[in-house]
Amino acid sequence: MATNLKPFINARLVERTNFSDERAKFVFEPERSVHFKPGQYATLGVLDGEIVIQRAYSIVSSPHETFLEFFIELVKHGALTPRIWDLQEGDSILLRERIVGSFCLDPAGPHKRLLVATGTGVAPFVSMARWKANELREGRDDGDEFLVLQGGSRPQDLGSYREELSTLSRDGWLVYVPTISRPWEDPDWTGEAGRVEDTIRKHADNRSFTGHNSVAYLCGNPDMIEYAKPLLKRAQFTKERVKEEKYFTTTGTTEE
Repeated sequence: MATNLKPFINARLVERTNFSDERAKFVFEPERSVHFKPGQYATLGVLDGEIVIQRAYSIVSSPHETFLEFFIELVKHGALTPRIWDLQEGDSILLRERIVGSFCLDPAGPHKRLLVATGTGVAPFVSMARWKANELREGRDDGDEFLVLQGGSRPQDLGSYREELSTLSRDGWLVYVPTISRPWEDPDWTGEAGRVEDTIRKHADNRSFTGHNSVAYLCGNPDMIEYAKPLLKRAQFTKERVKEEKYFTTTGTTEE
């Protein structure tokens, strides 16, 4: 039986940046434009015999950008990421043309956004931040305020998005707080130390992000998400005010 490739288009790798042995940025040029909202994910795939091995990855790019950018962690025994790691600039991958996902900003909700990520989970938040910055450049201001908390084991786990978000934070509408859980491995680190979920109440309280005026978005490691939800509940965040996007199961069986 022939493999159905109709849902897919080709996307050519035009840029790759390795942040570490296990994390990298991949930028693809789709053969034609795709449409999406900040926070959504795309499905990448490779043909393996009669099947397409495919996984979903949150998009880093903003909808106004031509290319699709992804922040991907290598799953060494995974079905797809080792194949992505073998790609060189100029190589192509399959891209499901329909972009989906509901992990998006709600324009009708509170305009204070508490965005909490582990590692590559910052991807949808970068997309949201780039979109917001572009809206401001074009003279549209919806009044949104972002508090972005990103955690990793080491500084390189944060990718180049640490610098990008730090730069955006100078404009006043975004506050960015990176934290690492192994500061002893980098004596030059002067930022927050510890797991990102342990910084939520400190920075949310300091900047008056509460369950009454904010929506929390949790993205990345499911253990972080499960730990963070009771913390947010104690800060009066209802279930409706907490959105989550888990990147893999605790058994490690799913790549995303």
